[in-house]
Amino acid sequence: MGQTVRFKMTSVCGHVMSLDFIGKYNNWDKVDPAELFSKAPTEKKEANPKLSMVKFLQVEGRGSDFVVLWLDCDKEGENICFEVLDAVLPVMSKTHGERTVYRAKFSSITDTDILNAMNRLGEPNKNEALSVDARQELDLRIGCAFTRFQTKYFQGKYGNLDSSLISFGPCQTPTLGFCVERHDKIQSFKPETYWVLQVKVSRGQENQLILEWDRVRVFDREIAQMFLNIIKTAREAQVDSVSKKEKAKQRPQALNTVEMLRVASSALGMGPQHTMQIAERLYTQGYISYPRTETTHYPENFDLKGTLRQQANNPLWADAVKALIAEGINRPRKGTDAGDHPPITPMRSATEAELGGDAWRLYEYITRHFIATISYDCKYLQTVIAFNVGCERFTTTCKEVISSGFTEIMPWQGIPREESFQACERGEKFNVDEIKLLEKQTCPPDYLTEAELISLMEKHGIGTDASIPVHINNVCQRNYVTVESGRRLKPTSLGIVLVHGYYKIDQELVLPTIRSAVEKQLNLIAQGKANFQQVLEHTLDIFKRKFHYFVDSIAGMDELMEVSFSPLAATGKPLSRCGRCHRFMKYIQAKPSRLHCSHCDETYSLPQNGTIKLYKELRCPLDDFELVLWSSGPRGKSYPLCPYCYNHAPFRDMKKGMGCNECTHPTCQHSLSMLGIAQCVECESGVMVLDSTSGPKWKMSCNKCNVIVHFFENAHRVRVAAETCELCDAALVNVDFNKTKSRLPTDQTQHTGCVFCDPVFQDLVELKHATMRHPMHRGGHGRKQGRGRGRGRRGNARKPKDKMAALAAYFV
Repeated sequence: MGQTVRFKMTSVCGHVMSLDFIGKYNNWDKVDPAELFSKAPTEKKEANPKLSMVKFLQVEGRGSDFVVLWLDCDKEGENICFEVLDAVLPVMSKTHGERTVYRAKFSSITDTDILNAMNRLGEPNKNEALSVDARQELDLRIGCAFTRFQTKYFQGKYGNLDSSLISFGPCQTPTLGFCVERHDKIQSFKPETYWVLQVKVSRGQENQLILEWDRVRVFDREIAQMFLNIIKTAREAQVDSVSKKEKAKQRPQALNTVEMLRVASSALGMGPQHTMQIAERLYTQGYISYPRTETTHYPENFDLKGTLRQQANNPLWADAVKALIAEGINRPRKGTDAGDHPPITPMRSATEAELGGDAWRLYEYITRHFIATISYDCKYLQTVIAFNVGCERFTTTCKEVISSGFTEIMPWQGIPREESFQACERGEKFNVDEIKLLEKQTCPPDYLTEAELISLMEKHGIGTDASIPVHINNVCQRNYVTVESGRRLKPTSLGIVLVHGYYKIDQELVLPTIRSAVEKQLNLIAQGKANFQQVLEHTLDIFKRKFHYFVDSIAGMDELMEVSFSPLAATGKPLSRCGRCHRFMKYIQAKPSRLHCSHCDETYSLPQNGTIKLYKELRCPLDDFELVLWSSGPRGKSYPLCPYCYNHAPFRDMKKGMGCNECTHPTCQHSLSMLGIAQCVECESGVMVLDSTSGPKWKMSCNKCNVIVHFFENAHRVRVAAETCELCDAALVNVDFNKTKSRLPTDQTQHTGCVFCDPVFQDLVELKHATMRHPMHRGGHGRKQGRGRGRGRRGNARKPKDKMAALAAYFV
């Protein structure tokens, strides 16, 4: 704006903040889900605490005079604008009465678009940001309340649901409802038999023509037989009329998000979530314009010719593009202007070698679609010949392409090539070669394809162009539907029972009507026509009443569950003994995996995404429960745990969900106190703990993060000694090798030393998943560093500040 300024440019990763309940309301066991509708306060928390994005933005923005917001130009992007402002405005320079916040509006990352946006800076839209805040709070409160209640209720009764979370979502559940509705139609379908008359005619040496019956079909065999009897003696078919008409197949409208998702699923075999991830990557790399738009109409000032010229040298469509430039582009069809962003178009030329795989396939489709929108319609000549066979009328149709138009660039849309008719006139006669009665049956509809589901969601206003892929992905991840061949969505038993249960209790929970109405209210907030607080309170009040009725009527859904699923006591296989009754508890492997004691009627949750087995029949000294061993695989972590302690933390400094490698019992041989060696090299709170089950491929692993240290392979025994290292404070380790497998110098079989400092151990230790740098690596002699392994000794024997520094000093 005429000023000379110093620019600083930085970025965020999606939302800076996310909405959540304050601490105590996240405890499923202590909070009544009904309280989540109004009593439970919410707060904005950092969406990804590890990124420390707020602190980062404050450091970057400190002392700045102006901020220009270049976030995605949709409602979510507008919401992120205000999250960024909340972080940076307090640390910016205080200017009196001068405007400091600017918003850049752009649809693609090209020189022209960026310069235009910079020359026309506006302000962030508070109303659009508020509509996102409203959606976040509604989805959080409604979704959490229903999800917590039905998850605890049904997982406490049934063992083979095979879903770690029985979730409910105001958009997710109607999405599932569409899939189950189609399933119900398939199940209730009763095939009907019908009959069709088929006649084949020919003239001289020409090919046979198959004629279609004007009555199409009849459902009564006797009537069909009657028609057959009337014409079966006919030997000639007389031409009654010949009509020729020039027709056009229209070029497509400009591409929006929903159409892109539909085509990607039906034609490219790519799921909606995957498609959006690829489209976003193509956008940020500058290959396509902004991929989230509802608009199918190019703005009047859109540079169609310039965009087309960029594709003139691409070998795949160069000829078509050059011909179009020479001939003159066609005016695009008028579409819908939703007022958000221009349609999706290519922004620069690319090759398959450049993009590769699915990214190229999506880019190729977007480019071909764009060229097709400014190409000419496909024109063809349709010839319809009507015949009289006896007193029945039959027809045959032929299409001949006059001008291929846009189908040149989109060949899959082309008119199929057919044998052209020889010219014939009214009154001419053809020989009847065959007359037969075909018996057929009506077929049930097939399961919904993703493309059909996307169309239904768009039609009923479920979700937005940005959130539709998320909702479809959720119903797949929750094991409510499975994706079959042809990307068809087949509901699972759990998905079917849930939807039927909602229909039984309150069909509005699953019908699209109520969510569609909510989306309209949210759009009114975005347009400044509705009050944020009033919409929020009104909607929450409706769903709160529905929730109470749902809880009171849950027995109706439970009756359906009983038919499809087995009770906990009848599920799983015996594994370890209960510390109370000393009977075997059953291990239920289906998600979420857990142990159930049918005698005590108690269920104990376990760590997920790994294998569970009995641990040497050893018992916990605190409660007499048999220990089990959790493992993430031969290359991953493993640790023993007590089922009771895992669910009921025995000490104040422990939390629910901790294994023996985090237990602070002072004398138990499996506890952190006995097997802990030193602080983790990578995370701040973790401790490296000896995995006493891992021999002969011994390892220690962090009890918080994924760092693993492999050491002393083929050792007979590895134990943690009571003494600590004088240099780094890490616990010493005693290693015992067999004579034949000893890797210790001078034929030793035993040695005690520090894993990090002892030169005898230096070649026997290897770190996985982490490489660290630390200022302690200065000077010294004989230091030869390799990836994941440190060699040699430190030059300065100065004692490090803590165990973390000790590990960092070794693994560089």
